[in-house]
Amino acid sequence: MANTPLTEKGLTSKERIRALTGAAFLMATSAIGPGFLTQTAVFTEQLLASFAFVILVSIILDIGAQMNIWRIIAVTKMRGQEIANAVLPGLGYVVAFFIVLGGLAFNIGNVAGGGLGVNALLGLDTRVGAIMTGVICIAIFLLKEANAAMDQIVRYLGALMILFTAYIMFGSNPPYGEAALRSVAPLEVDFLAIVTIVGGTVGGYITFAGGHRLLDAGITGKENLKYVTNTAISGIIVASIMRTILFLAVLGVVSAGFALNQDNPTASVFQIAAGEIGFRIFGLVLFAAGITSVIGAAYTSVSFLTTFHESIEKYKNYWTVGFIVFSTGVFAMIGQPVMLLVLAGAFNGLILPLTLGCILLAAHRSTIVGSYKHPVWMTVFGGIIVVLTAYLGVRTLLQTFPQLFS
Repeated sequence: MANTPLTEKGLTSKERIRALTGAAFLMATSAIGPGFLTQTAVFTEQLLASFAFVILVSIILDIGAQMNIWRIIAVTKMRGQEIANAVLPGLGYVVAFFIVLGGLAFNIGNVAGGGLGVNALLGLDTRVGAIMTGVICIAIFLLKEANAAMDQIVRYLGALMILFTAYIMFGSNPPYGEAALRSVAPLEVDFLAIVTIVGGTVGGYITFAGGHRLLDAGITGKENLKYVTNTAISGIIVASIMRTILFLAVLGVVSAGFALNQDNPTASVFQIAAGEIGFRIFGLVLFAAGITSVIGAAYTSVSFLTTFHESIEKYKNYWTVGFIVFSTGVFAMIGQPVMLLVLAGAFNGLILPLTLGCILLAAHRSTIVGSYKHPVWMTVFGGIIVVLTAYLGVRTLLQTFPQLFS
């Protein structure tokens, strides 16, 4: 029995495995959105093979952040905002507000990304593609077994994105040896790139996506910590595989002397590496990234609203549908509200240090975690990430506000 922990909801072995893999892919594919694709292409063009070092360091920091958060969620059997409220009454509502604000703003961007993907894949109008993206996601949450369907769709689309991007990578013929060398001996170290990549992988709502999914599945408690920890690491590995493959694809193109289109750098990588079919593949990957990111943002954002009223928990799937309808409607009618996106992006940089800081405080309070003893090395890891991301978040906020009012 010790090797097969029980869950509160009495899942079968098959259901438990599905929930664990679903949580890993939900987190990973929430990170792999339109911004993830563009960010990776831009940094690779700037740093070339030395971006491998940024990826390696960010993986280590991502794992440190995610393990801290997922383990405390599992031990306390509470959602992120509930843990924050336990640390300081009322703080959870502040956390929930910023998570939902960021999730809503970025979900508009995710819907837009799905629309751009459909445009590249099929040539349809971007707004039509955005509506298609929203409708697919809404259909998933209207199913009777919505969580099971969500687990499957993020796994399949996650695998599809990795496989098609790998095809482009091989076509671009990157300098693998140079990339491997620069992962440990970079010619240039970009501190801000490291922290930005960490924020893009485990910032905002993203790191809570899988943790809340395991909580909903009933995979909690100290007896399940090994499974929770392994799943947390697996989620980071999946996202990092995608980032590494995309990095190598971009590196192959820029190393061959090609300049990327600044308006759509990722699309130009796919097109240069594989011609017209590469551009269509880019559309498919972006469409898949839009769908999975919309699912992750909507599911996780609404999970932060459940604390406000018990009816939200009871009708959670309908609230999630409403969240997607609103995001899709905003883009379809007025496009991306630039100021909302800019502000949300600036505040998003402060969400990870705030939430992770709450988690670290909770981890050492027996009134919250009971007899559980949190490893010291995880606390140190988490503390480093809090300081780094808080620095970047404040810096970004100070840079953003003058731009808004200039």
